[in-house]
Amino acid sequence: MSGSRAAIRYAKAVLSLATDQKSAEAVNSDMKTITNTIAQSEDLNQMLQSPVIRSSDKKAVLTSVFKNANVATVNLIDILISNKRLALLNDVAASYAQLYDQLRGSQVATVTTAVPLTADLKTKVLAKVKELTGKEAEVENIIDESILGGFILRVGDIQYNASIANKLDKLKREFTLN
Repeated sequence: MSGSRAAIRYAKAVLSLATDQKSAEAVNSDMKTITNTIAQSEDLNQMLQSPVIRSSDKKAVLTSVFKNANVATVNLIDILISNKRLALLNDVAASYAQLYDQLRGSQVATVTTAVPLTADLKTKVLAKVKELTGKEAEVENIIDESILGGFILRVGDIQYNASIANKLDKLKREFTLN
């Protein structure tokens, strides 16, 4: 989870409020949009971190960038501005997404493959995740040609390595030991 305890506290508060207002899913969508936008825009990230830029200017930028945001998301931005904690926005959004997934009992499974996942392979991976963790998951596919074939599955702190590169490496170690 994000390192800042303050970010986690804000995320928990927003999740509680959004759950009470039955808008947790919409706020989760906003939070994912915020983290993606900040990750893609170095200028936006620097603006949020800058102590030189006035809070009113930051708020104007954020309201124009995230104009379709839920009321709870807009209120979060206002509270972060008034508490002079706007630099935490990205951490709060990431923490919220993780807390929301925990609340729903789902998680993100990262699958590294040499080629993009097919629908059939995605179904098999989801079945393996269910077998390993007992929970449903969303699949995030990372393409890395260096694994040659197979896949590497990461869910939380569990890793299942079924890559050809890993198997070749094991064989190499066996031959060098004997």
